[in-house]
Amino acid sequence: AVVSTQSTGDKEVTAAREALATLKPQAALAAQQPVAPAPVPVHVAVPAEPARPEPMEVETQLVPIGLSEEVLQQLQQTHVKLTSLRKKRGKEMPEGLPTAQQLKHYTQTSSHPGLHSASLPGILCLDLLPNSKRTVTGGADRNIVVFDKEAEKIVCTLKGHTKKVTNVVAHPNEKTIISASPDTHLRIWDIDGESCKHTLRIHDGPGTGRSLHPTGDYMLSCSADQHWGFSDIGTGKLLCKVADQSVSHGLTCCQFHPDGLIFGTGTSDSLVKIWDFKEQKSAANFPGHSGPISAIAFSENGYYLATSADDEVVKLWDLRKLRNFKTISLDDKYTVRGLTFDNSGHYLAVAGPDVRVYQISKQCDLVVTWDAHTQDSTDVSFGPDVNYVASVSNDRTLKFYSAN
Repeated sequence: AVVSTQSTGDKEVTAAREALATLKPQAALAAQQPVAPAPVPVHVAVPAEPARPEPMEVETQLVPIGLSEEVLQQLQQTHVKLTSLRKKRGKEMPEGLPTAQQLKHYTQTSSHPGLHSASLPGILCLDLLPNSKRTVTGGADRNIVVFDKEAEKIVCTLKGHTKKVTNVVAHPNEKTIISASPDTHLRIWDIDGESCKHTLRIHDGPGTGRSLHPTGDYMLSCSADQHWGFSDIGTGKLLCKVADQSVSHGLTCCQFHPDGLIFGTGTSDSLVKIWDFKEQKSAANFPGHSGPISAIAFSENGYYLATSADDEVVKLWDLRKLRNFKTISLDDKYTVRGLTFDNSGHYLAVAGPDVRVYQISKQCDLVVTWDAHTQDSTDVSFGPDVNYVASVSNDRTLKFYSAN
């Protein structure tokens, strides 16, 4: 049975959900239709010790088992808890967060080549283990690398994908990594054991996106096969799989809203869609881009959504009013490959021909630009409280930026 979404949490997130709710009847009808700086140190990574033999893994061609009342209740309770915490934090800039003026003076402080193979160059994705100095990267060489920023050495290299690794997620428990690849497999890795715990065959096409649910227990995935799926990462079981029948091409990216009850997807048809997870239906469409959607990102405070496509702009949407309140025009032929907000929602980083950070406001001013990579940057991430910024690139380097 479907459990209706309760109106909980702070008033602004609630307003966003209520506004989305008014669009659900239209969405349901639509679903029925066919449809020159100072030199910086360059560090060569110290190779990790030989990986331990990987235990036998089982690949599962998954059939959805359904969403139980217990799972739905867990999602609802997490939503209530997180929105309550978010309300207590308020809108003020967190203590310790750098001001725009301070961030403006961040420079590249280190560069790390050699994490991935030179024979298939390119680091394609990046994530940070939340409470440590470790980064996780996925490469064109089909490998996942865990790198210790402080010790400046590789912790482990995880091998198993048969095609390039396009998405990685570092779990908050510091022990688990989730990865996706055009080889159609979603893999769940144990860092301590340096092994793959589950190999999930959810989609019939290349995996294009992944997002960890705020509970930390479930994973959203999407694919060029026009489906999104929701899986239990502990058991490796697929709970539900839904086709977006309103699009003629595949899904390109996905991201959970911080409350965990709605999420966004990008499509090859230039649309950004907001879904109501419990009803498993599209609740709103955000048109305006041209070309396939390349990235989407929700701010942690739940107010904003940033989107990009092959059209040299970044659009910012106010979820409380369901409107595009700012379109940031980029340089000619600027291809956005990554978008991410810091945890406070005050800053947005963009990865492309360079790495740049904007301050989220009515003007959305450009704060700083780094052009240290020799090829396009493919992903970017903020360290805790923006005490540093990390980026990766097709030039096969991982770079860090911070105050000197």
